[in-house]
Amino acid sequence: MTENNSEITVEVAYALPDKQILKVLSVPDGTTALEAVQQSGVLQLFPEIDIESTPMGIFSQVLGTKGLAEPGSYQLKAKDRVEIYRPLIVDPKEVRRRRAEESKAQKSS
Repeated sequence: MTENNSEITVEVAYALPDKQILKVLSVPDGTTALEAVQQSGVLQLFPEIDIESTPMGIFSQVLGTKGLAEPGSYQLKAKDRVEIYRPLIVDPKEVRRRRAEESKAQKSS
């Protein structure tokens, strides 16, 4: 039995190297990813998050890319997990390049 004003359960996740938070919310059907983040209380706990520029995703799929709507437009489905991403400290390509060089150096030693 579904009503027009039904609620769904979603999660909002944010992680720092030393602290993680996962908030479970009950929100009205039709709530956007951005609205869920605002309702979660995560922004009060982590005021450094710039909600206008911080990337967000649903289960590792970045919103606003690959045909997915932006966080302010993406309507959540039951059991979606909104992930708030931190900026990368090091370029992953650079890390792989360094590892390859170290591996090559070890093999030639």
